[in-house]
Amino acid sequence: MTKIISGFSKFTKQEKINWIASTFFTHGDEAISILQKYWNDDQGLQQLHDEFIENTVSNFYVPYGVAPNFIINGKTYAIPMAVEESSVVAAASLVAKFWSSRGGFNATVISTTKIGQVHFMYEGDFTELNAYFQDVRSELFRATETITKNMRKRGGGILNMELRNKSDKLDNYYQIHVTFETKDSMGANFINSCLEAIAHRFKKEGIEIVMSILSNYIPECLVRAEVSCTLDELGDNGAEFARKFQQAVQIANVEPHRAVTHNKGIMNGIDAVVLATGNDFRAIEAGAHAFAAKNGQYQSLTHCEIHNNVFKFWIEIPLALGTVGGLTALHPLAKLSLELLQKPSAKELMQIVAVAGLAQNFAALRALVTTGIQEGHMKMHLQNILNQLGASENEKQQLIMYFNKRPVSHSGVVEAFEKMKSQKI
Repeated sequence: MTKIISGFSKFTKQEKINWIASTFFTHGDEAISILQKYWNDDQGLQQLHDEFIENTVSNFYVPYGVAPNFIINGKTYAIPMAVEESSVVAAASLVAKFWSSRGGFNATVISTTKIGQVHFMYEGDFTELNAYFQDVRSELFRATETITKNMRKRGGGILNMELRNKSDKLDNYYQIHVTFETKDSMGANFINSCLEAIAHRFKKEGIEIVMSILSNYIPECLVRAEVSCTLDELGDNGAEFARKFQQAVQIANVEPHRAVTHNKGIMNGIDAVVLATGNDFRAIEAGAHAFAAKNGQYQSLTHCEIHNNVFKFWIEIPLALGTVGGLTALHPLAKLSLELLQKPSAKELMQIVAVAGLAQNFAALRALVTTGIQEGHMKMHLQNILNQLGASENEKQQLIMYFNKRPVSHSGVVEAFEKMKSQKI
């Protein structure tokens, strides 16, 4: 049977499900049951979800949790996190409580400039091209006036526009590099609309427009978050802990194999808040990792120093986030998340998200240089293993108590469970 189908998008949802079930599943009825089980009982809410993307057949849920006790710039937050990894919310909550009695987190937005580019090819003389660009530059701004009108009222719009010669990288390649301020909007659609208007006006014999698109690499849309305290405030053996902690950060700064895992832990916290607030975590990921490689080698996004008996730990990271428009205005949980965060501006949300990443990294490094990462992680993962094994609530409670002071491993849990089932434990 061929698996290629035409007109799939025109099927009803039930027809799509029936086709999938009969074409790809041995037990089609079971597949249909699972897909329908995740439909929302609220028809209006389900229709909203159905219309987010094409060919929706069900919803894919991830847990939505809250990490309390974050103090950021003197203000207390409970941070929403949408994430399936078992230890993320627990680690964030623990670190928030730890730093709440040590002055909390300080965060500041360094800049909010975003970037878009018109990419084009030109085989002629660069001097003539540059002269043409300078002649029409003011007209390129005017070409976007109807698009930027409302954004300009809010204090945003196009900041600058320049011609860049990239022909040393690729023959005949040039770009119009445009910088934007989009205020509380992430601004993707706004930026792309402006760029297409600019490209349309820039048309001229010899100029071949290739594409017009925003960039998710935004090194000038930057936020910094940090914590600091005396070595004594770090607890017993504070100086030794700080020394090893700093070494762990330094290793991530010089060893890319470690830096990738180091930064992945940071993104555990960042992505969870970005997703919970209806922002684009894929764009944030791409921009953050590009920023980590800005010096020619992939490095740590966090930094640490010990000076005059003071421990300081901080992150600088590009974050293009919005609190208005897009999914933030449509998804009920995204709107709820922003209300939980006390209706932050885009700048405030940048600060909150950066803090979540810093907290996650502190938790991971603290575990790595003390007890090891597996002890805490596997304790949190124990519940998942027990669910996979089909343990009853009574069996779960007994095994959680059994592993309270024992190392957790998948094989160890399986062995203990089997012994329990055979009444040998």
